[in-house]
Amino acid sequence: MVIGLIGLVLCHRRSSYFNISLEGELWGWKCFYAGVTSVAFGSSYYHLHPDDASLLWDRIPMTVAFASLMAILIIERIDAKKGIHAIVPLILIGIISNVYWRFFGDIRLYVLAQSAACIAVPLMATLLPPMYTHSPYWLWASGFYLLAMLQETTDRVIYAFTFHTVSGHTLKHLSAAMVPVILTLMLAKRSVYSEKLLHAKTA
Repeated sequence: MVIGLIGLVLCHRRSSYFNISLEGELWGWKCFYAGVTSVAFGSSYYHLHPDDASLLWDRIPMTVAFASLMAILIIERIDAKKGIHAIVPLILIGIISNVYWRFFGDIRLYVLAQSAACIAVPLMATLLPPMYTHSPYWLWASGFYLLAMLQETTDRVIYAFTFHTVSGHTLKHLSAAMVPVILTLMLAKRSVYSEKLLHAKTA
């Protein structure tokens, strides 16, 4: 919640703190930080009352954040207009995948939406030409999220290994929290890498 709120505030004052060149990027990052902030409430609700109904409100904010990052990379590295138009559809796809799971008990659509984001973000960050410096931060963020998924999968193993002190699920929360932290540092430190690419995206 803290890093999400900080991100929202700094997006509002981006001329002083964040290097965001395109208006579509700004909307994408605002959606991302709104999703990150909402995760705190959705996750708290789920952990207080763990069942499928509360899990829905834990997962929806996360899918909003995933979808926003995909749209941001489309804006930044493929085409600004297409990326802007993709923000709402990508977020809706993520929300629908959660609602579908909740009402029909089929998690495959949600897993597909999450997997697509986990694969697409590092691939686009690696293969497509960057408009800004500090592009490796995208890969660091992706790495921490993959680590979080691994820790979640090995929850009981980690809990036993640490003599019932720390669970994999606990470490998963910490690793996942590093994703917005790293991306926030990236926004604060980066600068425009290619003016020609910037003009090409907005043309």
